[in-house]
Amino acid sequence: MIASMTTIIRRELLIAFRRQADIFNPLWFFIIVITLFPLSIGPDPNLLARISAGIVWVAALLAALLSLERLFRDDFQDGSLEQMMLMPIPLQLVVMSKIIAHWILTGLPLILISPLLAILLSLNFDTWFAVVLTLLVGTPTLSFVGAIGVALTVGLQKGGVLLSLLVLPLYIPILIFATSAIDAASLGVTYNGQLALLGAMLAGAMTLTPFAISAALRVSVN
Repeated sequence: MIASMTTIIRRELLIAFRRQADIFNPLWFFIIVITLFPLSIGPDPNLLARISAGIVWVAALLAALLSLERLFRDDFQDGSLEQMMLMPIPLQLVVMSKIIAHWILTGLPLILISPLLAILLSLNFDTWFAVVLTLLVGTPTLSFVGAIGVALTVGLQKGGVLLSLLVLPLYIPILIFATSAIDAASLGVTYNGQLALLGAMLAGAMTLTPFAISAALRVSVN
């Protein structure tokens, strides 16, 4: 099973690197949104540090939504999704493999460019470290939860708006606790509780969402 998951992840990465726009579009969107705020509200370090939590996570949510729709769409259109559903491994493992590949392509780059965020938003080390931790724990949850909406709308011709309506309310708890952790770090207060809640959300998402996604895919495909 692990070998099958590794094969699926490698396949997803190879396909993505052949179409590099799918990788760079969400990343460029994230960078542009972060860059526009200092340009629009001014370079005041105190003001930027105070609103940095909301800026980073709203941009991360929008970048995740931008990249979600292609999670199952292309495989559904060319018939690969049906073939994956017939593989001799549980569909839940196939789903998890695709979500892991999606996070590597969309969530991990956000963490890697986080030093740029620290410069643009005038973040001190503690606040930047909180941003990295919340992105590291929170962005996989975005991928797992968002995949439910993608699976429900994969058979629709124009499911982008419906996908946003389905997914955004589910993202609100992640947004609340992630921004709360960054705000606490900027004030010099411990934020272990917020990180623990984000970790619990990630554990719950990894455990439960593959079953919901598999059921939604069976409904959409059939």
